[in-house]
Amino acid sequence: MQLTTYIADLLYRYECVIIPGFGAFLTRYKSAHIDDSTNTFNPPSKVVSFNKQLQANDGLFANYVASVEKCSYETALQKIRKFTSEISISLSEGKTISFKNIGEFSLNEEKSLQFEPLQQQNYSTSSFGLSSFISPKISREVYKETVASLEEKTPILFTPERREAKPYLKYAAIAVIAISAIGFGSLKLYESQVQKFNYAERQKANSLVENQIQEATFVIENPLPVLSLKLPKHTGMYHIVAGAYREEENADKKVEQLRDKGFSPLKMEPTRYGLHQVLYASFEDRMEALKKLHEIQRVENTDAWLLVQDIQ
Repeated sequence: MQLTTYIADLLYRYECVIIPGFGAFLTRYKSAHIDDSTNTFNPPSKVVSFNKQLQANDGLFANYVASVEKCSYETALQKIRKFTSEISISLSEGKTISFKNIGEFSLNEEKSLQFEPLQQQNYSTSSFGLSSFISPKISREVYKETVASLEEKTPILFTPERREAKPYLKYAAIAVIAISAIGFGSLKLYESQVQKFNYAERQKANSLVENQIQEATFVIENPLPVLSLKLPKHTGMYHIVAGAYREEENADKKVEQLRDKGFSPLKMEPTRYGLHQVLYASFEDRMEALKKLHEIQRVENTDAWLLVQDIQ
């Protein structure tokens, strides 16, 4: 099933991937940890879970299928409906459905949907290339006892050694101290004279600057008016997309159309598939974004969809 590969691709980038009419895959960050019982070191990871209650289409999965397979949004939705229908039929027949690199689905005796994630798969991009490893336990007490026994058997003796003082070195040291004292006194006298000269020159410079400031007259004729600009801000992780265009010219036209209707649109940088996406608005809160999306789909554009991405 090719669509399961698309789901795995999105789980690397998003925390929630909704399959319309089926449920949502959720990822949760798990920090690095050590299994003391097996001495296994595990890297940071993203744990996958499944929520059957989240089935409303947010546009993320359908738009990704449309962009990868280069088909329309409606065609992508039809493929997803067929995909979920086949899964439901297979589960009702008692089969176990495997999603590659994600996990397995099955029905229990009460006909409730069960999901078993694949533990070996890590969807954290920051941990790419890291894998679990087992390190043998270090026995520090054995080495400590060995060293202690060696210290007891091998005593260390120190024998002080006397050196004869050479008399000519004493007189040479006295001469060096005397020369250093003379040089230090001369240096202090020179530094004192330099400080006095610098202070006098600084006072002259300050006096000159004060006189020039008092004599100066500042006249500003025809002051420039204050310029006020209002730029649309698009912040947050949730963005309502008006459309994705292969030609940048078409994206620019869409921006102008939305601006004429009173929106504050934003044209994003091209995606890795060369599509220019135009945004209606951006939101920090997911529920607020979904509410606005449903309003736009009802009144303005039925093909609008929600993009979950950090564009900062």
